[in-house]
Amino acid sequence: MSTTAIPPQPTLTAKDFATDQEVRWCPGCGDYSILAQVQKVMPGIGIPKENIVIISGIGCSSRFPYYMNTYGMHSIHGRATAIASGLKASRPDLSVWIVAGDGDALSIGGNHTIHLLRRNFDVNMLLFNNQIYGLTKGQYSPTSEQQKITKSTPLGSIDHPFNPLALAMGADATFIARSMDRDPKHLQEMLVRSHRHKGASFLEIYQNCNIFNDGAFEMFTEKSSKPEQAIFLEQGKPLVFGAAKNKGVKLDGFKPIVVELGNGLSENDLWIHDEKDFYKAQILVRMFDDPAIEGHLPRPFGVFYETTRACYEDVMSMQIEETIATKGPGDLDKLLRGREVWEIA
Repeated sequence: MSTTAIPPQPTLTAKDFATDQEVRWCPGCGDYSILAQVQKVMPGIGIPKENIVIISGIGCSSRFPYYMNTYGMHSIHGRATAIASGLKASRPDLSVWIVAGDGDALSIGGNHTIHLLRRNFDVNMLLFNNQIYGLTKGQYSPTSEQQKITKSTPLGSIDHPFNPLALAMGADATFIARSMDRDPKHLQEMLVRSHRHKGASFLEIYQNCNIFNDGAFEMFTEKSSKPEQAIFLEQGKPLVFGAAKNKGVKLDGFKPIVVELGNGLSENDLWIHDEKDFYKAQILVRMFDDPAIEGHLPRPFGVFYETTRACYEDVMSMQIEETIATKGPGDLDKLLRGREVWEIA
């Protein structure tokens, strides 16, 4: 018996995932970094380019498919999640990535986002959060802070902003994480973790819009302030932060508080991070204080929560297979007629 040898697959690099299209973002935009990190991790995930799909909605970030040498679709405002759901249902073998901005995914597309997460399609959602509408030239968005002065809120926004990760927790997302455009190594790690998760992964990425909302996250990204303002979550490790790693977070009942290490207080007394702890994840996503408030909590980055639940497309396929096995092929005409049928003499 003869066998046909499978030719070795070429080793891919980041350049293989870049297109010949001119990148049309404003110079200095955080989207450049996110694009570069996605292109860097793609060769290592072990998925052929032809099996990767990038689907976006409308907005600056949604130009992403033009710059990725994979299949993709620049779709409809707020509906990238719905289109990705349909694709994954019909082609569960594909690696589907959703790119959306905070306005795209949380305003007109908010309803679609929560249903994608609760249904738990095995897709990866990248939420580019710059707390502003960039493409339409600087209106406030669902994540803009209160009193934000913009073109559409000249007296200051009176809207209470969304906390994207708290929203994801409320929708029962099975993977919730946060990273930032100006920490390439951490962002790459979170992208890989998102890919490895079986189910809907929700990765919020702080992205700087240097034209309409410059410096929105500089406290978390600048070397001078980052150690004191950001805390990085690592599985099984205590919540330690500070330039000298001399601060930590512990729980006082259900309330997180900042403590100084030393004087009998060690890392063993701190909150130990557990990605599987649903109840502590609820507290973590609410560590969202205003950095201007004295004694505020640091902003967490990393994987907040991960759990296992059946994926929609898998359950749907099983349901179809079981129905065919027990009842045979369906009758489309009968289905369209429905159960309510009358005979008129």
